[in-house]
Amino acid sequence: MAVDDSGQMEQPLPENYENLLDDYSHFAPPSADEVLQGTVLTVTSKDVIVDFGYKSEGIVPIEEFAGPSGEVSVKPGDVVDVMIDHAGQAEGYVTLSHARAARLRIWDDLDKAYQEQLTVSGRVLGRVKGGLAVDVGVRAFMPGSQADPRPVHNMDSLIGQDIPVKIVKVNRRRGNVVVSRKLAIEDEVNARKSVTLEHLDEGAVVTGIVKNLTDYGAFVDLGGIDGLLHVTDMSYGRVNHPAELLHVGQEIAVKILKFDRAKERVSLGMKQLAPDPWEAVAERYPANSRVIGRVVNVTDYGAFVELDPGVEGLIHISEMTWSRRMKHPSKVVKPGDQVEAVVLEVHAKERRISLGLKQLEANPWTTVDERYSVGSVVEGRVRNMTDFGAFIEIEEGIDGLVHVSDLSWTKRVKHPSEILKKGQTVQAVILHIDSAACRLSLGIKQLQPDAWETYFQQHQVGDTVHGRVCRLASFGAFVELAEGVEGLCHFSEVPGYSGRRGSEPPLAVGQEMDFKIIKMSEAEKKVGLSLRAAADDEEKNRLVDYQRQAQAATSTIEEVMSLKDRQAK
Repeated sequence: MAVDDSGQMEQPLPENYENLLDDYSHFAPPSADEVLQGTVLTVTSKDVIVDFGYKSEGIVPIEEFAGPSGEVSVKPGDVVDVMIDHAGQAEGYVTLSHARAARLRIWDDLDKAYQEQLTVSGRVLGRVKGGLAVDVGVRAFMPGSQADPRPVHNMDSLIGQDIPVKIVKVNRRRGNVVVSRKLAIEDEVNARKSVTLEHLDEGAVVTGIVKNLTDYGAFVDLGGIDGLLHVTDMSYGRVNHPAELLHVGQEIAVKILKFDRAKERVSLGMKQLAPDPWEAVAERYPANSRVIGRVVNVTDYGAFVELDPGVEGLIHISEMTWSRRMKHPSKVVKPGDQVEAVVLEVHAKERRISLGLKQLEANPWTTVDERYSVGSVVEGRVRNMTDFGAFIEIEEGIDGLVHVSDLSWTKRVKHPSEILKKGQTVQAVILHIDSAACRLSLGIKQLQPDAWETYFQQHQVGDTVHGRVCRLASFGAFVELAEGVEGLCHFSEVPGYSGRRGSEPPLAVGQEMDFKIIKMSEAEKKVGLSLRAAADDEEKNRLVDYQRQAQAATSTIEEVMSLKDRQAK
């Protein structure tokens, strides 16, 4: 037996004492601020009858269970929170308040969420100064900076949404609550990221959600960590923009190409999940075979033709036509055209296929020897001019070059534009044919007789000719003898020239006089002239004339004397 503090023996309690305490404890009134749990017994049009224990039933106005649209949210059997409402009166029932109990329970839950850093759900009510109003059971404030981990340009988009938030401040006395969606999202992302990082490995195939699209690719959410799917890894075919294949929110399967765990960078690929079309391209497209494809792009240097999804070939501008006058590939094909071409080369490793259009037609150079001969006269259009000559197209795909030296016998031509105009139709003589190198040499001056040849036929050494000084050199003067024909008179062949340094040239440009031909070379097209020899000849001619005149005068005198003698007799 037990002894009490006074030293006397304690009497044993009855065996049913604890049961009696339980029975009589129901009659002890609950605290005014105590939240009780009761069971709904009946729902009437005005009230809800609740059994809240203590051998009593209570009554709650039905308005406290009505939703925003007036619907009643409880039914018999539901367990609800209530508090004793001493202000109310109801005959035969204890007046209860569900609203007060709910508010008190909400603050308790908010305190617990704040202390334990739990995530709660809230509904965005609208914009307020500096942020948003959020319903978390009570009206809470969320600063704009706490709306999202990234800057939000349009916070109105969150209005009406149910969002996860964390409680960052609670003041029950003032009724203030501050929440953060940013912290809740970051916690969720970090939790998902830690799980995702454990299962990420290069070569693995994972599922993700397209989060954002850019010009160069798409960012895919793999579960708390974003991976970059570059536009070149989306498809073996041509993709101009990721939006052609993907849209934000789309769930896709991707392969992890590269994973940097330290920097948390993930490179993804989508085309790697399908067979590479270039693996068997050499067997499908052998050289010299004909193929049909669709033009997908035209550039300055050629056109790209899609033969299969992911397989494109290039028709270079030089392989489009046998003619050399084409300026741009768009003159022949345009995007969307279906074309037939010949496979020229296949480089599967470099992913390159060279195609040709002109090979579908016969090369006109293969028969040029049969259709033209050296010396024949042809007609064509001046297609292009350069410093060294002019290109003349005599037929489609056949161009010939007229060198600047073959434009005129008589003129010293510096540029073809002095004689020809682009687009002009002219005649020319074929000088040389090289079909293997696709070259044709033409001449225009050959249509006329050679001025030098004619001059050499009509003159010889010793002839005295008339000429005009056209230009001077340090050693002599060039004299124009005929159109296109010049001779050289060395200063040593000019009478009276001393040859001293600094002395004036004995001849001037524009002077006209007679010269004597002292040298001729038809092969080198050179004529040597002498002013001295011409002067000597002139002196000799004058002496001969004088002697002839003197002899004639002597003969006349003798005849006169003889006549006088005869008359005197």
